[in-house]
Amino acid sequence: MQLSRFASKLKRETAAGAGYGDAKEDLASIASRLHHKILDRLDLAAVSQLAPEELRARLRSILEQLVLTEGVAVSSGELGALVDQVLDELTGHGPLEVLLADPTVSDVLVNGPDRVFVEREGKLMLTDVRFRDDRHLLHTIQRMVARIGRRIDESSPMVDARLPDGSRINAVIPPLAIDGSALSIRRFSQKALTGEDLVRSGALSPDMLSYLHLAVRARCSIIVSGGTGAGKTTLLNLLSGFISKRERIITAEDAAELRMQQPHVVRLEARPANLEGKGAVSIRDLVKNALRMRPDRIIVGEVRGAEVIDMLQAMNTGHDGSMATVHANNPDDAMNRLMTMLGMSGTPLAEATMAQMITRSVHIVVQVARMQDGKRRVTAISEVAGAEGARIATHTLFAYERSGVSSDGAVIGRHVQKAQSLLGDRFRSAGVIKGAASGEVG
Repeated sequence: MQLSRFASKLKRETAAGAGYGDAKEDLASIASRLHHKILDRLDLAAVSQLAPEELRARLRSILEQLVLTEGVAVSSGELGALVDQVLDELTGHGPLEVLLADPTVSDVLVNGPDRVFVEREGKLMLTDVRFRDDRHLLHTIQRMVARIGRRIDESSPMVDARLPDGSRINAVIPPLAIDGSALSIRRFSQKALTGEDLVRSGALSPDMLSYLHLAVRARCSIIVSGGTGAGKTTLLNLLSGFISKRERIITAEDAAELRMQQPHVVRLEARPANLEGKGAVSIRDLVKNALRMRPDRIIVGEVRGAEVIDMLQAMNTGHDGSMATVHANNPDDAMNRLMTMLGMSGTPLAEATMAQMITRSVHIVVQVARMQDGKRRVTAISEVAGAEGARIATHTLFAYERSGVSSDGAVIGRHVQKAQSLLGDRFRSAGVIKGAASGEVG
C-alpha cells in the first residue's frame, strides 16, 4: 500500500469513528513524517547488506517505536502495510521504479520533486511521477548511491557513478544545486544495436557501415566525436563488434558503459577520490596500466584530459586500431580538441609536434549528432589527411546533408559520399580488400 493511500485510509477510518480518537494533525502529514523518521533511523549504506527478513524486522521495530512516540494508533495490518511500502522504496527506486522498468525510456531527468522528465525515442517529455517533497527526493538519491558504495551529502554533494544494471547516474544536491536536488539517469539498452539496426533507423548508410567495418579490420585508429547524448558510446560499441575475437581488448572508462562481445576483454573503470581526497584512479592511470597488460587494442570511453598523450602514443606504438571518443562538434573541432588536451598534458611540446603526433596516430574521425527531432545520426566520416605546421587537415569521405524539416518536425536529409578514401593502401596491405585502386575504397 502506498504511503498516501495508507494515510488516506487512516483519515477515513478516523472520520468514521474507527476508534483512533480526535486527530489534531492531518494524518497524511503524520504518515509522511513517520516515513522521514524511519529513513533517519536507518543506515542506508547498510540496508543492501541485510537479508530481506532482517530488514523487515528492523523496519517493523522502528515503526512500532515511532507509532508510540508520535501518538498514532494503527492496527497490526496497517503497520504491516506501511512496512511493505517502505521496503519497496528501500529496495527499489521509489517513485522512479515505474520509469526505470520501462524499456522505452533512455534517460530519466529529475529537476526537483515535481519535475520528472524522461527521454523516449529521442524526445523529452514531462511525466506525472512526483516525489512527496525535497527530502523524499534526497533520500531516494542517497539510497541509490548507497547501494553502490557511494555517499552524497553536504560534504560530498555530487556523485557520478554506474548502477548495477549498467545505467549511469549523476546526482547533485544543495548547496551546489541551488534550487534543490537534481538527478540524471542514463540507461543503456540490454540489447546491443547492430549495424543493420543503425542503417534501418537512418543513423548511417550501408556504404558508411561497410567502410567502417573495413577500417576496423584494417586496424585504423578511430576517434568518435560528438556532443552529450549524441550516441558516441552506441557507435563505439558497434565499431568494437568488428574487432576479431582473437584480439585482446582493454577498455578504460569513467563509468563502464561499453559492452564488448569478444571473449578476451578486460574492463577498467576509474575511481574518484574518497572524502579525504585520496584513492583516486584516473583514466590516465588506467591507460598507462592498460599498456602493461599486453593489449592488442585499447578503447577509451572518453578522452578529456592528460590521458590523450598516452592514448596517442599507444595508437602509434603497436596498438593501432585503438579507439576513443571525444566531445567535439565536427571532425576539425575534434582535432583541435586533441591539440588542446595535448597542450594541457604537462609534456612540453611544440604545436607542430603535437599536430604530427595526432596525424601519425589517428586515421579516422566519425562525427555523430543528436538532431532537433531527437534522432541520432552519423553526420560525417573524415580521414586525417596530414598536417601543415600546427594545422591538421581532414578529408571528408561521407556527410549527412540536410534538406529541411517536415511538418511534424522530423529532419529530412540523406547521407552522401563526398570523396574517395585515402586509406586504400592500408586496406589492401591489411588484406581486407584485394586489387582495388586506392581511390576505389569507400
